[in-house]
Amino acid sequence: MKDIQNNKDNRNIEIKEVGIKNIILPLYILDKAKKRQMVVAKVKMSVDLAKNCRGTHMSRFIEIIEHYRGYDFNSHSVPQILNELKKRLNAKSALVEVSFDYFIEKKSPISKKKGLVNYQCKIIGKIIKNRKVETSLNVLVPISCVCPCSMAISDYGAHNQRGIVSLKVKTNKLVWIEDLILLVEKYGGSSDVYSLLKREDEKHITEKMFKNPKFVEDVVRDIATNLKDDSRIDKYSIECINFESIHNHNAYAKITN
Repeated sequence: MKDIQNNKDNRNIEIKEVGIKNIILPLYILDKAKKRQMVVAKVKMSVDLAKNCRGTHMSRFIEIIEHYRGYDFNSHSVPQILNELKKRLNAKSALVEVSFDYFIEKKSPISKKKGLVNYQCKIIGKIIKNRKVETSLNVLVPISCVCPCSMAISDYGAHNQRGIVSLKVKTNKLVWIEDLILLVEKYGGSSDVYSLLKREDEKHITEKMFKNPKFVEDVVRDIATNLKDDSRIDKYSIECINFESIHNHNAYAKITN
């Protein structure tokens, strides 16, 4: 059959990204505690297209990612996928993004009740114009913060809010998803967030938060302080958004190195 995609194009315009988005499929992700965890992943894959080519071959993207459906998806999978994309689609650049919810079982601090907390994660890999592979990992971690200013000026209590920390790291070795989440939860907010809490847990967390009030500026600086000496991480971006409880806006801070 005639291959229309291989026709020559006379418009002389290179396309930087062409491919597929929102492919939904189950993948196994490395789990530090249980070796592997099945997730429902949303995948984006693309390559560049030379200015003289009419189109790319969309089915080949599906063929490539389908190969990984029964195997563990990890940091070694990313360069393999990128190199296969380049080879099969005759490209110089390639991109893959795999987004998923990752679940961690957490115990409440006093009653020790167990509950699952989900964290939005993304693994990103790219090769641009035949340079070396760049791999990054992005985790979104919920936190709670007590406002230091409100606490200092109020006769009774202080306002507090939920927040989200987005931590993106460019890695040169395997970095466990759990390690990044634990770092944010330990050093980020006034407290981390749980799915199941009894009254004794709520009392403990409330008192803990009021002993550790934080601005968004404190959140990103404390995380950066405990991240910068990790030799597995070449670059990082830390962003905190607090969904303010008494203001009609959100508070925001970001650090990149």
